[in-house]
Parts: sequence; C-alpha cells; structure tokens
Amino acid sequence: MSDIPRPRPGILEIAPYVGGQSKLAGHGEVLKLSSNENPLGPGPASLAALRALVSGNEGLALHRYPDSGHGRLRAAIAGAHELDAERVICGVGSDEIITLLCQAYAGPGDEVLYSAHGFLMYRISALAAGATPVAVPERERCADVDALLAAAGERTKLVFLANPNNPTGAMVAQEDVRRLAEGLPPTALLVLDGAYAEYVEGFDGGAALVEARQDVVMTRTFSKIYGLGGLRVGWGYGPAHVIEVLNRIRPPFNLSDLQQEIAIAALGDAAHVQRSRLENAQARDWLTQALRDLGLAVDDSAGNFVLARFASAEAAVAADAVARGEGIILRRVEGYGFPEGLRITVGTMGDCRRVVAALRRAVEQGA
Repeated sequence: MSDIPRPRPGILEIAPYVGGQSKLAGHGEVLKLSSNENPLGPGPASLAALRALVSGNEGLALHRYPDSGHGRLRAAIAGAHELDAERVICGVGSDEIITLLCQAYAGPGDEVLYSAHGFLMYRISALAAGATPVAVPERERCADVDALLAAAGERTKLVFLANPNNPTGAMVAQEDVRRLAEGLPPTALLVLDGAYAEYVEGFDGGAALVEARQDVVMTRTFSKIYGLGGLRVGWGYGPAHVIEVLNRIRPPFNLSDLQQEIAIAALGDAAHVQRSRLENAQARDWLTQALRDLGLAVDDSAGNFVLARFASAEAAVAADAVARGEGIILRRVEGYGFPEGLRITVGTMGDCRRVVAALRRAVEQGA
C-alpha cells in the first residue's frame, strides 16, 4: 500500500465533523434538539421570499450563474448592522469563512489557537490547511484570555474565539476580548465567531473591535436565530486587507441567487428575530433551572442551548438512552471534552418540559 497517493500531513488526523442526528429507529417523528436550530424556523419574510422565487414571480433563472460578488446581500448585511459593505464577505455558512481564513493565513509550521471546548471546525480547518491546532485550557468552562495570551507566540497565525461559545454557552466580557486582541502577536489574526451573537440583546458580535483594528475578523451566520440552517449562508467582516485576501481564494459562485435573496429577506424581518430572542431567553431560563432542580450541573448560557453535566460519562449515556427511547435527540459532546455532558437545544416551552420529564425519569432510574 506504500505506492498509493497520500494526502498532505494532517488530513488523516481529522475526525470528520458529524452533525446532530435527526432520525431514530422506531420513531416516525422525533424531537430534534441536537443542532441548535431555531424551533420557530424561518420567519414569514424568508418563507414569502422562497415562495416568490420558486413560483417564478421574481424571475429565478436556474440556467444563469448567480451574483458572484453577493452585492445585494453584502449591502443588506451592511445596512442591517451599520457596516462597510466592501468589507463583508459571504460564504456557505460561517464554516466556509473559517476554512478560508485557515487556508489563507495558516499552514505547515504555523499554529491555530482556540479554547479547549471551542467549535470543532477550528481544529478541522487548521489541520486541513496543514497547520497545528492548539487547544488552550479554559477556566470553569469559559475561554481564558490569559491562557490564550500565554500560549500565543511567533508561530501563532490565527486565534479563534466563539462568543457565546458552543457547547458551553459561555461569554467572554468585551473588555477581555479587547485585551486579547491587544496582547496577541502582531502577525496573528483574532477571529470572533458570532454564530449565536443575535441571541444576546444589544451585542454587536465584535463589530466595533473589527472597526477599530487591522487584525480582528468577525464571522456570523443565518443558520441560528434566522432559522435558515438548511440554506447554508454565513458571512464575515474584517479589515479590507483580509477580505481582499479571502476573496482571492473564495469559490466564485459559492452562493446561489436563491440563497442570497432569502437571506436578504431574513435581514428585514426584525420582528422574527426579536420574537426568537425573547422566546429563547424565557425557555432557556426555565430549562436551566429545571435541570438544576434535577441535580444536574448547568452553567448560565447566552446561546440557544444549555450544557447539562451529569455525575459521570456513564450517567450521561444512560440519560441519553432514556431520551432517545422517548423520541428525543440530544447531543453527546464527548468530542468537545465533555463525556459527562449532554447539550440540549432550547426548543419551545413544550419541548423543554418534555425533555425535563424524560431526564427526570433518567435520574430516577439512576442516571
């Protein structure tokens, strides 16, 4: 087997990303709470745009290539968030922006830093680029700015910080994020992953810091609060010199016209975003307290999910089995360093009550 083509070093170290399961044998309908999806789904403006495009009223031409520059979408994003449209880049989810950043700025001999319980795509994208991923220990399940600064050196090219973080839901204070940016080596880029930023009232996801510096980039997505995970649209905002580099390697037609137009419609549906944020906060607070009342360890979360920690990995597996037996899919998070944990997407209040009832039975059975 020594004479077959071999991938670049690092590729075979990648454990392929596995999304949240959506089906269970023996259950026709399941309650899927494994992928941090908005239980309200897309807003009415997004659905209206989809109907208009599919019906042909808006002239969707499948034989024509889409707008490669994403001009209207970038303008809509900039208008919604008071940004410079020329410094916005759009991708197939924010995952693609993360991949492009690693491809452009990291390679063999370089290091990519992230907090120990950070998003799995940071490690995957670093390895795919040939760089060395470095998981930095956290402090009480929250990114430790001092530890990140201590780990950063001349080989550090990218530092990823999800805020709020998945799967812990923890947030780093803005003054600490600023301190991190100021303390990193001058050749390193700080990437602020704001996939869940909209769930935090008044939070800009780091946009102000991007505006103030030449070494900070922000990524965002339409997959979470906008309820468009199946559409696969994300975006990034950064200094002009970074966006210019990323556009050199971005696939030219990475987003279809349909994707772009529905995302534009979603940006105009402020009422849906506000409703999603408020209902999530109410259900999340109730779920957090109800799980604590069961004796489970649950930190405060700023996202649309909570991380429930059991007494042991075996207890978490047993509780997961009970939930699955009742048609409820939660997320095992041993890959994030929590073998004793289950990440639970915040659904509707009815969903949350059903989950708590199932986990209560699991606890009573000794989970």
